[in-house]
Amino acid sequence: MKNNRKKEVISWIRTLLIAGAIVFVCRYFLFTPSTVLGDSMYPTLQNGNMVMVSKISEINRFDKIIFHAPDADEDYVKRVIGLPGDSIEMKNDVLYVNGKAYDEPYLKPNKKTLTGGKLLTDNFTLKELTGESKVPKDSLFVMGDNRQNSRDSRYFGFISKSSVVGKVEFRYFPFNEIGGIE
Repeated sequence: MKNNRKKEVISWIRTLLIAGAIVFVCRYFLFTPSTVLGDSMYPTLQNGNMVMVSKISEINRFDKIIFHAPDADEDYVKRVIGLPGDSIEMKNDVLYVNGKAYDEPYLKPNKKTLTGGKLLTDNFTLKELTGESKVPKDSLFVMGDNRQNSRDSRYFGFISKSSVVGKVEFRYFPFNEIGGIE
């Protein structure tokens, strides 16, 4: 009887250690949860949203990422606009990457609130903002979706790829918005 109890306790300890190891590996090497702070990505992501961030996904243009802020002791969530080697220009609320115009459908709700011909995003070229004509190697140019209320690469310049925590893949709170994020 005593021997069976000892085996059961050892079995439970082994199970908990294995589960703990799996959680550790997933949390530190594959995925991590994060909470959105602020309104810079509104309406795509709102203050208090809880998201799952993949640490192993490839980062592409227009992906939403979490990164260590270069100008604060916190993490920011922004959208990748420019990849290494890209030239970027904003003209009359149209984004141009490498001379090609891109539609930004995620900005439509914010553009609808503008009146009197105002622009959501002020005109700029990468050269005017950063002194560089192209995004440097191992760097990214990021902007928030709430362009009039976002501290992003237009203010602090490029971010280092090494500062990226990961790509936002999934929202799990609030419960009525669970799922992938456009």
